[in-house]
Amino acid sequence: MCPESASKNQHGRVLTLGEKIRRSTLLRFGLVGALGFVVDAAVLYAFSGAVGWYGARVLSFLAAASFTWALNRRFTFATANGCRLRRPSIWQEYMQYLFSMMAGGLVNYAAYSMVIASWQGTWVPLWGVAAGSILGLVVNYALARYLVFRTKP
Repeated sequence: MCPESASKNQHGRVLTLGEKIRRSTLLRFGLVGALGFVVDAAVLYAFSGAVGWYGARVLSFLAAASFTWALNRRFTFATANGCRLRRPSIWQEYMQYLFSMMAGGLVNYAAYSMVIASWQGTWVPLWGVAAGSILGLVVNYALARYLVFRTKP
């Protein structure tokens, strides 16, 4: 397994924020997740009138998961600290990612449901998406890093 990068470069110099982001899969995963949150919220609000808040949440999850798979594949896990990744077919990888993200998605949806069932207001669905995204992050990162985009030993 390829080691995670340290906080200093090979010459002992402290890494800049840009260098840390380039080296840290967790930071890149978080940045991609933040962009996925925007997609998630936009689709949620776009479809809520047609299918309701719960149905729109399912659609927004699928849209955000597809969006983040594409970016994580290309940006976050293209190489893991210089190590070559195992790559199944693109379709297999997408389906593995989508099903893996459903574990975090279940946590995400449960948190979302609890928030909108507990409070009322225009911004409550957005807070529900935020709570779900934060709680699902740990599960999603672990599954993406160690199952879907794992490195060759």
